[in-house]
Amino acid sequence: MKNNTQIEQELYIKKYKLENRIVKASRISLLFLFLLFWELMSDLSVIDSFFFSSPSRITLLFIDMCRNFEIFIHTGITLYETIISFIIVNVLSILISVILLSFEKVSRIMEPYLVILNSLPKSALAPLIIVWLGTGRKTIIVAGISVALFGSIINLYTGFIQVDNEKLKLITTLGGNRKDQLTKVIIPASVPIILSNMKVNIGLSLVGVIIGEFLAAKRGLGYLIIYGSQVFKLDLLILSIIILCIIALLLYQSIDFLEKRYK
Repeated sequence: MKNNTQIEQELYIKKYKLENRIVKASRISLLFLFLLFWELMSDLSVIDSFFFSSPSRITLLFIDMCRNFEIFIHTGITLYETIISFIIVNVLSILISVILLSFEKVSRIMEPYLVILNSLPKSALAPLIIVWLGTGRKTIIVAGISVALFGSIINLYTGFIQVDNEKLKLITTLGGNRKDQLTKVIIPASVPIILSNMKVNIGLSLVGVIIGEFLAAKRGLGYLIIYGSQVFKLDLLILSIIILCIIALLLYQSIDFLEKRYK
């Protein structure tokens, strides 16, 4: 026989699962209704399909670009540049944060510069990066790094210094050194912060890569957006934006999956 607590738990779980199904179904329905409304407004000439396109025109363009693998090439390039930028940002931010944590005077000296660089609009740096590095993939990856790096360092360093001080004292009491504090307390305790920071970095890296592709690329989704706007191929422009949204969602969900697995 089940007691009242077990029955209440089962009812709560069923209610929770039902609410999740309703939310997911509502999301899909809302998207479907939006696309249907968009298509109808275009077919009825309420909106000009030349400027606003339509789901059917975008779908036909996507199918056409899939035939010669053009869309996959551009998407793959943007995805590759984003992932490389993301990896470099996380490695550098962890290393620099550890250095700042290890040398207090260095952190005090560098703090205002990090704040200024983080606040600076990164699109203002892109032309300068192009002058220094020229056009090409290297420039785009550096642009992606520049958008995410400084904020990531600040967030990680702030997380490192907020680790429980009593645990650090315990390591010292047991004969441990600064390295032991870092490897046995600070880094393990900061893993949730690192994963949370990665969720922000993946989006910012994508933003930086697109900024770089706007200015210094001949391939990639950012290039397609600029090209589409210049020649008034709005179908191409909107298709590129939609693919960017899908990429951003998938990348975010992948980091979110890792975070949930860790918990």
